[in-house]
Amino acid sequence: MKKIFIVAIVFLFTACNAQTKTNTVTTTQKFAVTKTAAEWKKQLSPVAFEVTRKEGTEQAYTGKYWDNHEKGTYNCIGCGQELFSSDTKFESGTGWPSFYKPINKTCLLDESDDTFGMDRTKVTCSRCGAHLGHVFTDGPKPTGLRYCMNSVSLNFAKK
Repeated sequence: MKKIFIVAIVFLFTACNAQTKTNTVTTTQKFAVTKTAAEWKKQLSPVAFEVTRKEGTEQAYTGKYWDNHEKGTYNCIGCGQELFSSDTKFESGTGWPSFYKPINKTCLLDESDDTFGMDRTKVTCSRCGAHLGHVFTDGPKPTGLRYCMNSVSLNFAKK
């Protein structure tokens, strides 16, 4: 019961509206990397498939990168596109890896997400459409943004 309560609090804490400066995804979006569900299932672990292809979320404080402090680049697990630098990673206290800006404005797409009655912005990879997480407006300077990503959506390339 205590674990459910903590997850609910974290979930509510992250549920705020966000406006970003990345591109907006459309329902007819065409991606450079496309695969069938069977191909994605072959490439990804079951939890990575659930998160990246079905827009799931990993449990807070369970992902391999939420507490990673090494220097390097975080890439999309689906296509390898560079998404975030460790130089923009910060401790958000949410249990997910958080960044204040992407590598560039074209590597991510954002889309309004009102699931579970929340008003937030989901973030996907612009190359393969993998669901990565959400972006919020409660991040640090200089952007004020918090890209709250699922570790399972990322691969880390150490410098």
